[in-house]
Amino acid sequence: MRLQRLALAMAGVGLLAASVVSAPATADTTDSKPWSDRTKQTNTTKAGAACLVSTAFPSAAGTVAEADVIAGRPAQGLQYDAFKFVGTRANATWYLASNAALTQFYYYGLLLQGGNLYRQTTYIYEDDRAPLATFKKVGSGWTSFKTIATSNLNTYNARHQFLYGLNSNGSLYRYSIVGAGIKSYGSFPGFKGFKTMTVISETATYDTLLMTTTAGALWTVRIPTAASTKPILKRIRSGGWQNFESLVVENCGNRGGLLIVGVDNNTQTGTLYAMSKANGAATALTGYGPIHDVVFNGVDTVRETSYYDQLVGE
Repeated sequence: MRLQRLALAMAGVGLLAASVVSAPATADTTDSKPWSDRTKQTNTTKAGAACLVSTAFPSAAGTVAEADVIAGRPAQGLQYDAFKFVGTRANATWYLASNAALTQFYYYGLLLQGGNLYRQTTYIYEDDRAPLATFKKVGSGWTSFKTIATSNLNTYNARHQFLYGLNSNGSLYRYSIVGAGIKSYGSFPGFKGFKTMTVISETATYDTLLMTTTAGALWTVRIPTAASTKPILKRIRSGGWQNFESLVVENCGNRGGLLIVGVDNNTQTGTLYAMSKANGAATALTGYGPIHDVVFNGVDTVRETSYYDQLVGE
């Protein structure tokens, strides 16, 4: 089944490559591809394309488009037709899963609409039907949250799911996700100047967030999984990241390296970077430059991945 091959391909494989860092460019004009084309890509095809980042970018107007970003020089993108969604202002990772019989595949994730938190389930098909998105309200009181991110560790010996919310009051909040329920799991002050965040590590003992500040610094924030434990912050770079409203990451290679897609909403462009396993200021960080053939026209851009794919960036 082609969708089964898509599920296997979502993890991405390949080697890191390096190039000179380039600034974001004006968005390319491009023709998007039918969404059904995505289900026809085999695991072999994606493996041969080196490292790959699959992204989704929901809009405030109630649509969502998707794109695959392929590492290379120049960085290439494959954009797919937009389909009906719901207007959002912040979104978290989309996870690909299936029913037990492997006859129905779907993405799921969390989003903010106004002051409410919703769970979306988006069903995908092998034929020419557009994906079908459904929504369920999870909670209210989210008006002051600027952005959200989720972790999802699902290994044979350890499991956890957390929701992180960056609040305009300067605190980072954490919630434990158990089934359809979300329970408060503590908060951390000291994040007033931070702007974007995404998860780069999911382990039995900690999660790590990659975050930027409004001044353009790039940081890792390691948060132990035990409740009421303090995060450990390390600065990777002191500037240069202020233009990005979203960061999307994916594993690349077998040494903990990552690809990073930085998205500038003002120009609707993306820039691709490669990063070694995070280690503060000693982290190696190189750039592939602007991503061609993708117009990132969402309110934010998030990772699409499989339910079982674990990030190991720190």
